[in-house]
Amino acid sequence: MNDHAGVRREVAPRYLTPLSRTEALRLLGTVPLGRIVFTHRALPAVRPVNHCLDGDDVVVGIHDGTTLASLTAPADGPGLVVAYEADVIDADARTGWSVVVTGYARPVTDPDQLARYSSVLRPWVAGAADRVLRVRPDLVTGFRLTGDPPAVPAPGTAGTAAEAAVVPPSG
Repeated sequence: MNDHAGVRREVAPRYLTPLSRTEALRLLGTVPLGRIVFTHRALPAVRPVNHCLDGDDVVVGIHDGTTLASLTAPADGPGLVVAYEADVIDADARTGWSVVVTGYARPVTDPDQLARYSSVLRPWVAGAADRVLRVRPDLVTGFRLTGDPPAVPAPGTAGTAAEAAVVPPSG
């Protein structure tokens, strides 16, 4: 790895430790910004957006005039399939976490909910979010990237140390 001055320094291998659904959602709630993945013109598209959590649901603010604002869910279906990802990664230490929520997104139309979410979402671009999507997670995955090997679970408990993947340093 090269530091900012171009000097190569070695970093010990890192370990991926899977997160529980509860821990993944807790971490997701600690950051205000992530990336939503959706289909645009039959291809995957990714946009940075603000979010907040409402229970397990991810609530995303959308500005008019953006590609996301043009998305509509079929009235008779569960919504649009999307993925939402957020993380906190220290590139120098090569530690942090990442969470991905996959599920169905539907526009929020209730005026009281819209008002409540507008007061909580803090856009990074000028103006308030004109629209709001609620993502109901079907699948929540995540991992923590650490320098410490995962603990070996007690006999008879779920999971093993072998489930954690070692990520070798890049050169």
